[in-house]
Formats: sequence, structure tokens, C-alpha cells
Amino acid sequence: MSRILHLSDLHFGTEDPRVVQALLQLAEEQRPSLCLLSGDITQRARRSQFAAAGAFVHQLPAPVLAIPGNHDLPLFNLPLRLLNPYGNYRRVFGESLAPELVRDDLLVIGVNSTRAARHKNGEVSAEQIQQVARRLQQAKPDQLRVVMLHHPVCAIQPSDLTNLLIGREQAVPAWVDAGMDLLLAGHIHLPYRLPLAGSGQRQAWSLQAGTGVSQRVRGSIPNSVNFIDYGSTNGQRWCQVTRWDYAVEQARFLAHERQSLPLHGSD
Repeated sequence: MSRILHLSDLHFGTEDPRVVQALLQLAEEQRPSLCLLSGDITQRARRSQFAAAGAFVHQLPAPVLAIPGNHDLPLFNLPLRLLNPYGNYRRVFGESLAPELVRDDLLVIGVNSTRAARHKNGEVSAEQIQQVARRLQQAKPDQLRVVMLHHPVCAIQPSDLTNLLIGREQAVPAWVDAGMDLLLAGHIHLPYRLPLAGSGQRQAWSLQAGTGVSQRVRGSIPNSVNFIDYGSTNGQRWCQVTRWDYAVEQARFLAHERQSLPLHGSD
């Protein structure tokens, strides 16, 4: 069995130290084999904020695969945004803005949905859509096939419709048809799961994470993260997602809900 910690929207620069320590404690207790970080790692993409984020991820008990969010590009430093928008991000999280991880049981494809010309909205190009679809088609039968980007592709609140990924109408069915199981995202600080449809009968899942450690929580929604458990036995694949919420009174993360997600075949 593989256990993956999905966290997002840490917004270092606005982090709550108590929540940071509670999340590190949770990760130590649950012992994930991989951590996936779906963007907005910092609040204003400053060196000091990336340094704090880097110190945090180095304390996690598993490798971290990260992608940038819109907050990880400078907002007020216009020369840096125009000339080297990902410079501070790359200094801590590496050169690739679309990293990939391959294991016998797992394929994770990172997608950079941020654009320096856009302040908030994200998009994917036709080339990105095709590249991800081709890579998904190369997955092995026993692998959990995960696409991770920052911006959501579906919403449960009408107010979030303006936050949805530009290009999602083309990307989602193409990726589902190509074999995607899970699409991980963040951006709106609201955790939920929704099914995603392809052009035929195949289905995948959109898995949103809340804000991991930031004080910028959304209304009454607490800080939260997701744990994804995956296994494959005799060709039968299974996946279970548990959402963990930060409880102020206990000063720790508690399991909020657990759900099994049906996984379709690769055809």
C-alpha cells in the first residue's frame, strides 16, 4: 500500500506556527511515502517565505513533489515578475515547474497552470493537454495515475466558477480518456471531491485540498490536508481518501471523513 499526503496553499508568510507543528506531527504519525504540494506555497513569493517553506518541507518524513501557484510569482516586484518570475521558487523547489514522479505503483504528472501575465487565473495550453494525455497513455496497469496542478477544474460553490482553470473543458475529458485517476488541486481553500467524466464511460476524481497551515482559512473551513491510500492486488486497484482537519481545541489534526474512490481501468 502507498500513502500520499496531499497538501496545498501553505501561504508561508501567513502561516500559523501551531498548525505548522501539528501538521508535522500528523505527517510523522501517518508516515506517507510521498508528499504532493499543489501550489501557493508562499504568500508573496519572497525569498524569506520560500526559505521558511523549504525548512518546513525538509522536516516532512517523505519526498516532496511540488508545483507553483499564482502566489508563488512576485506580485509587487514587477521587474522580477517580468524577467524571472519563478526565480525564488526554483531556488528552493528545483528547476522544473512540471515535475514528474514514476514508481511501480504510481505516476504523478505535475502541470504548471500559472502564467506570469495573469494575476490570479490559471490555464493550460493545447500543448500541455496533449503532453499530459500522451504521458497518461504510457502508464502501467497497476499505477495510480495522478495529475497535479494548482487551479481547480470544477466547483461546488457558484462563487468559485471564476476561479476555474482556463482550458478545463478540453483538458479534463482528454486526461480522463487517457487514463487519469485523480486530479489534485487547491487555490480556493475549500476541500472537496467530485467525479470527472471523459468523453465515454470512463470516470476520474477531482480532489481539492484546503489551506494546509495558513491563517487565510475560508470562513469556517479549518486548515486541512488529504491522505490518499492506494493499493493494487491481483489487478484490482483501490483508493481511499481521508481528509484531516485542524482542531483548535486539541491543537492537532483529526480525521474528518474517509471515502473509498472507485477506480476505472486504463481503457
